[in-house]
Amino acid sequence: MSVTSSLPAALTVAQPAAPAADETVPPPPVYHYAYQPLPKGRFQRLVDRLPAWSGPAGVGALIGGGVAYTLLMNPTRAGATDTPTCIVKLLTGFDCPGCGGTRAAWYMLHGDIPAAAHHHAPLLFAAPFLAYLYVSWTVNRLNLPFKLPVLRISNKALVGFLVAWLAFSVLRNLPWAPFTWFFV
Repeated sequence: MSVTSSLPAALTVAQPAAPAADETVPPPPVYHYAYQPLPKGRFQRLVDRLPAWSGPAGVGALIGGGVAYTLLMNPTRAGATDTPTCIVKLLTGFDCPGCGGTRAAWYMLHGDIPAAAHHHAPLLFAAPFLAYLYVSWTVNRLNLPFKLPVLRISNKALVGFLVAWLAFSVLRNLPWAPFTWFFV
């Protein structure tokens, strides 16, 4: 008595029929993947060995350099034609979407919030969110006994911010009151 005959009908395993001598068996399908991982190179192996604090330290150094540049340069005394110059304002006379951002940062660092809003209101709005994103990323990357909640920004909120920034960029270039208040 064979093993398959003692099993109930639901548990029997169907055995594929052997191909006849004159039939050819098709080759198995070949799958092509859109992404083929590359072997790790020297640079990637170096990055994998970096400590967890190196990313936040590098970004912090860049932020510190930007803050130092802003404080030392005093962009409130510079005009559109001074070095470094704003190409968009120099060529068109219009304020670009980022125009006034450095001056707004300078005023924020000195605590003059109305002047910062005058020069670049979207940056003033985004600064606390960006600061919290950096601090929470840094704290969560380090092996500290506590973690900060991660700020999740929805796509709708991000699109809303970008639309408001675009509206601000257009309205600040209109030559009528009350929009002339935003012209820098």
